[in-house]
Amino acid sequence: MGRASSRRICGLRTGLAALSLILAAPAAAVAADMPEFLRGSYSPTYSRWDGFYAGGHFGGSAMSNNFGNATSDEVAFILRNSTLEDQFAPSNWSVLGQSSTNSLHYGGFAGYNWQWDQLVLGIDLGYTRMSSMANSASETLARVVTTTDHIQHDVTITAQSSIKLLDYAAVRGRAAYAFGQFLPYAALGFAVGRFNYSNAVTVSDVQTDVTTPPGTPLGTFLDAASDARDNTFQMGFVGGLGMDMQLMPNLFLRAEWELVDFWKVGGILTTVNSGRVGIGARF
Repeated sequence: MGRASSRRICGLRTGLAALSLILAAPAAAVAADMPEFLRGSYSPTYSRWDGFYAGGHFGGSAMSNNFGNATSDEVAFILRNSTLEDQFAPSNWSVLGQSSTNSLHYGGFAGYNWQWDQLVLGIDLGYTRMSSMANSASETLARVVTTTDHIQHDVTITAQSSIKLLDYAAVRGRAAYAFGQFLPYAALGFAVGRFNYSNAVTVSDVQTDVTTPPGTPLGTFLDAASDARDNTFQMGFVGGLGMDMQLMPNLFLRAEWELVDFWKVGGILTTVNSGRVGIGARF
């Protein structure tokens, strides 16, 4: 009986061991198929972006112009040393309003990235050429004012202004974060644009002595002035958001939005919003 009992116990142990192996095999297979982060051994992967890069881009731009004081200098010149300008400053009257236009564009970019793990910092140089980005405004403003010398001035200002953005170049600093094959980034810097502009204004001043009703006409003052320049350069601030997507170790796609706010050109304020796509190579 002792020997038979021992044999049964040994057989039971052998059966349990075999059963454990059978049950452990699929469990090990399932564990091997589990994602790395569930097995506790996951480490994030990301592409390398350091080094020089260059590429080309194309897209569309919208230009907004504020012509409000475009002809201020011309009006100030016409009314210089006058009581009317000293007391009522017609040169500061906003004759013209705002206007917008749009254009296709194309260009290129180049830069250099420094990378620390997933943090990427770099400097970026870009050039954008407009297909046809021109805008204009025209308006007439009339006001009646009386100066302290009892002269009534019936003033009419007729103004025309136009501007054309030919192209611009920008230098930007970039800060980015590598995420897999994607590189979202923000950019900030300065731009220099090349413009053609033209301003023209006519000022009419019908003067009346109001000391004795109904007033004595004194005559009409009429004069005109203009200013036009081509290839005028002006600076501005530039900012943007975008994303690079790596196609191959040394080839990537780019999608970007960019805003450029230029300082006054011929008294005209210019803001340009651009959306573009591009392709680049890393060296």
